Amino acid sequence: MDKDKKHVRLPRYQQVAVEIAERIADQRYGVGQKIHARSTLASNFNVSPETARKAINVLVDLEIMEVRHGSGAYVLSREKAQAYLEKYKDVQSIQEIKKEILDSVEQQKQELENFSHLLDQLVSQTKRVHNFAPFIPYELKLTEEAQHLNATVNELNLWHETGATIIAIQDEDELLLSPGPYAKLTNGCTLFFVSTELGFQRMQNLFYPDQLPEIE
Repeated sequence: MDKDKKHVRLPRYQQVAVEIAERIADQRYGVGQKIHARSTLASNFNVSPETARKAINVLVDLEIMEVRHGSGAYVLSREKAQAYLEKYKDVQSIQEIKKEILDSVEQQKQELENFSHLLDQLVSQTKRVHNFAPFIPYELKLTEEAQHLNATVNELNLWHETGATIIAIQDEDELLLSPGPYAKLTNGCTLFFVSTELGFQRMQNLFYPDQLPEIE
């Protein structure tokens, strides 16, 4: 058994009980053999006599050892020592898996917080770019779900409604620069326009009113 994992979260007397059980399971202590006096046991495991006493009591409760009054502590059952160690390994395995899960959750939480921070930085940077360079165009693709398909720029009165100025319309491989008032807005085309962020939101709201809140 890995000694680093064996002592995880255990009181010292339980650690000693496990180590004695291991010696019994490995037959270093044979059935019927008398275990050293508490003071000797304490010295062997570098613990206090009281800690050694508690360790023996654990094994007595599990019927791995027995105490004969006036004589001392004796090994009672190798099979029960083996069963105790198997159960202990299962409990330790569950604790280790639980710790790994909690560590993973904490790591994912930190990664999510970092991602959220980066996203906030990206949004902030994008806003600054459009505030300082308002002529960098926005893009808006019109799908079959868009409103006002096949209407013209003039019919929609886009600048008055949104404050946006369309500078180009791309339809498949064709790019129409400076479209006139009679250019039609069709399914699949992409609108390029200059505007403020508010104008961009109004353009989205005009063509996709069900997807965005009303802009006042």
